Amino acid sequence: MAEFLREINWSPLWISLKTGLAATVIAFFLGIFCARKIMKLKPEGQSSTGWDPYSSAGTSSYSGWIFLLLIFSLKRPFGSFLLDNFDIKIVQTWKGCVIAAAVIAFPLMYRNARAAFEQVDINLIHAGQTLGMSDSRIFWRVVMPAAGPGIASGTVLAFARAIGEYGATSMLAGNILGKTRTVSVAIASETAAGNYGTAGFWVVVIVLISFCDRSADQYRIRKRNENKKVDLMAVKVNIEKNFRDFSLKVDFEAVRQPLGFLVLPAAEKA
Repeated sequence: MAEFLREINWSPLWISLKTGLAATVIAFFLGIFCARKIMKLKPEGQSSTGWDPYSSAGTSSYSGWIFLLLIFSLKRPFGSFLLDNFDIKIVQTWKGCVIAAAVIAFPLMYRNARAAFEQVDINLIHAGQTLGMSDSRIFWRVVMPAAGPGIASGTVLAFARAIGEYGATSMLAGNILGKTRTVSVAIASETAAGNYGTAGFWVVVIVLISFCDRSADQYRIRKRNENKKVDLMAVKVNIEKNFRDFSLKVDFEAVRQPLGFLVLPAAEKA
C-alpha cells in the first residue's frame, strides 16, 4: 500500500482543489450578483415563476462545453482576439479548467442564492429603508446575513460540482498531466488505460472530498440550530388583574403550558 501511494502522481488532486476553490469564488460572487439583479426586477411579493435564463445556463455538461468552445476556441473570433492582443489562451490551460468549472457550478450557486433571498422577510428590508439605509447597505447588512444559510449551502454545492466536473473541463482544458488533469479526468484516463486500481483510488479520494464537504455543511447547520436554542424552562409568568366585573389571570409557563387564560367572574372569585 505504501509503495502504491508513493507511485501515485498527486497533481490531479492539487489541480482539482485549486480549480474547485477558484471556480467556487467566481460562482459565488457571480451567482449573488445575478440573483440580486433578478430579485430587483421581480415585482415585490411575487414568487419565482417562468423560465429563468440564469438557472438553466450550464446545467448540462454538454451545453456547457459547447458554449465554452464556441467562445474560447482559437478558431473563433473571441478566442483568437484574446490570444493575439493579450496573449491569453484559455483552451488547454488551467484557466480553462477554472472557467469550465465555474460555468457548470454557477447555476447551483445562483438558484440557492435566489431562493435564500426570496425567503428573507420583506419587513426587514422596509425597516432598513425606514432607518435611512442605502440599498447596498441593506443588502450586505440585512439581506445577506438573513440569507446566509441558503448561500452557504449553495457554496458547498458549487464546490462539490466544480471538483467533480468532467465534460466541460476535459473538452476545454484537455487532459495534460500536471497541468489540466483533474481527479475526474484522471479517473476516466486511468480507466481507459486499464489501470483500475489507480482509477479506484481516485474514486475513493473524490468521494472522501465530497463527504467532508457535505459533513462540514451539516455541522454548520447543526451548530447554527444549537445556537438558536433558548432555554424556555425558566420562563414563567403568572399575572392576575382585577377588573370591575371580572378578573383576568394569565398563567404562562414554557413547554408545559405555552399560554393559558383563566377568566373568573368577580363575584365568583370573592
